[in-house]
Amino acid sequence: MAALVRLLERLLWPARKEKEEVEEEEEGEAGRRALDGPQSLLAAPRCTQQPHGGAAASWGLRFGASAAQGWRARMEDAHCAWLALPGLPPGWAFFAVLDGHGGARAARFGARHLPGHVLEALGPAPGEPEGVRWALRRAFLNADERLRSLWPRGEPGGSTAVALLVSPSFLYLAHCGDSRAVLSRAGAVAFSTEDHRPLRPRERERIHDAGGTICRRRIEGSLAVSRALGDFAYKEAPGRPPELQLVSAEPEVAALARQAEDEFMVLASDGVWDAMSGAALARLVASRLRLGLAPELLCAQLLDTCLCKGSLDNMTCILVCFPGAPRPCEEAIRRELALDTALGRRVASAQEPPSLNTVFTTLASEDIPDLPPGGGLYCKANVIAEAYSQLCQASEECWEKARDGAGKLTRTHSGSVLDLEA
Repeated sequence: MAALVRLLERLLWPARKEKEEVEEEEEGEAGRRALDGPQSLLAAPRCTQQPHGGAAASWGLRFGASAAQGWRARMEDAHCAWLALPGLPPGWAFFAVLDGHGGARAARFGARHLPGHVLEALGPAPGEPEGVRWALRRAFLNADERLRSLWPRGEPGGSTAVALLVSPSFLYLAHCGDSRAVLSRAGAVAFSTEDHRPLRPRERERIHDAGGTICRRRIEGSLAVSRALGDFAYKEAPGRPPELQLVSAEPEVAALARQAEDEFMVLASDGVWDAMSGAALARLVASRLRLGLAPELLCAQLLDTCLCKGSLDNMTCILVCFPGAPRPCEEAIRRELALDTALGRRVASAQEPPSLNTVFTTLASEDIPDLPPGGGLYCKANVIAEAYSQLCQASEECWEKARDGAGKLTRTHSGSVLDLEA
């Protein structure tokens, strides 16, 4: 893990500095950080994860989840997963990812209380699909109303949200903001949510009708999403219901009839989508499932990959696997083991350790077969970092033996930074 952190520091330092500069410019003079104040990005990423998962074998549902603070100074994401819902028949489940801004309070509230509001709105016998769609809208608005009653007056902050409600017959997706969900069906992306941005025609119309403005693609030049829990300063337009305020907590709800070809659903905060498209992510997830990787470990690997690909935000991912998910494949496993072995040998072939950044960038310039689709070499950063650590350790041991044996340091110089011949 330490070697991976060093690799991330070197690979992403220019992007980190550029993002800090862009954020400061967008925030304006009043919003810029004081020189002695806390930085929004850390000097090194926090990569520690606590992946977890579960399964409901009787109806073929599995899930995994993980989260990483990454480069951000604070962790503002939250999530929840319910494989069974009290009062409803078997086969119902609920999952949600929430991405806070201006603090984690709204996201944590949503993760803790949104499921209860969903259950209350559904009742014991929800009508599908329209009754469930209405219930999800009501649940989000009720949760936002409750949050408002608890919110310190005048304090900023809010949270985007994306939720998946599974029934035996339908997949219901409810989202507000830019946390996103992708459904893979029969080997391709069959559905993806669309972010709520101020410039979307419907969002722009509502904002203008409520007396708001859009500047630099942000509401009042500040907020980049047009739907969210919280953000109550943008919900003060007189005479207008909650769903017609500048910022609305009303979710966009989709009801998708379940099919045998449904493979998996990924819910993730925007830190994941900053680094990967929906199609690329679906390809990567499918390839890892063919290796027999548990959903929770797959989520952890996905977040590591996004870190290496340049994401500077908090990241949270939930993977929900359906009965039609890709199954382990012996040929895929064999190729993956061969790839890991080849990468390890290429790193170890250097006669003296170059920098870890040089190792990675040199490998990235090569045409290496069988790299993970959608993730490429970035998906193998842990393998490369581990091989590099072993190379450094072996080099240090050689130096110590040479010094002890000859009484002085000897060093062999190589004309190549990294010999890439297997």
